[in-house]
Amino acid sequence: MRTVDGRVAGRRGQATRQKLLDCLSEMLSSSPYRDVKVIDVARRAGTSPATFYQYFPDVEGAVLELAEEMAAESGTLSELLEGRSWAGRAGWQTAQELVDGFLEFWRKNDAILRVVDLGAAEGDKRFYKIRMKVLNSVNSSLADSVAELQARGRIDKDVNPGAIAGSLVAMLAAVASHQKGFSSWGVKQAEIKPNLALLVHLGVTGRKPTK
Repeated sequence: MRTVDGRVAGRRGQATRQKLLDCLSEMLSSSPYRDVKVIDVARRAGTSPATFYQYFPDVEGAVLELAEEMAAESGTLSELLEGRSWAGRAGWQTAQELVDGFLEFWRKNDAILRVVDLGAAEGDKRFYKIRMKVLNSVNSSLADSVAELQARGRIDKDVNPGAIAGSLVAMLAAVASHQKGFSSWGVKQAEIKPNLALLVHLGVTGRKPTK
């Protein structure tokens, strides 16, 4: 772990750096990204702006560090589909667990994901790459699942696995980022998961699930 000027940070320095990141993460949960200032992060961490600048060039640089850490953790999403079956009742369970894991990951990282989405939408390639890394962790596995079913003759040969997987992942991300908004449509939180899992199962297999 190095400082901005290239020095190797000691144990105490690493602890300070992590505390700054933790405080920034907490602030992003309650404040708009562009309203967060270095002095406020430093004050919350019990240190000074000068110390902040030892580890990060600015708030955006620290946000990118948080985003990179989050993206590294997104590998756990692909594990939700490893070795899983889409046949019969097992397929319905696979769809449910994928939806559950995806929504939980989004809830856990909601603050930083909102910033990543904003940066990507504004054309920042750094945030775009991070967003795609998160989504690709599921997209590739889903595409493989569709391709495998296609090879077995269980779904239409004209189906494009990449298109199906990409559409489903885009849907999952859109729903995950809008979870709180469903209440304004009269949809309870508990109703989101099973209905989303139904759409995922239909999308992958082309069939209603066996429950």
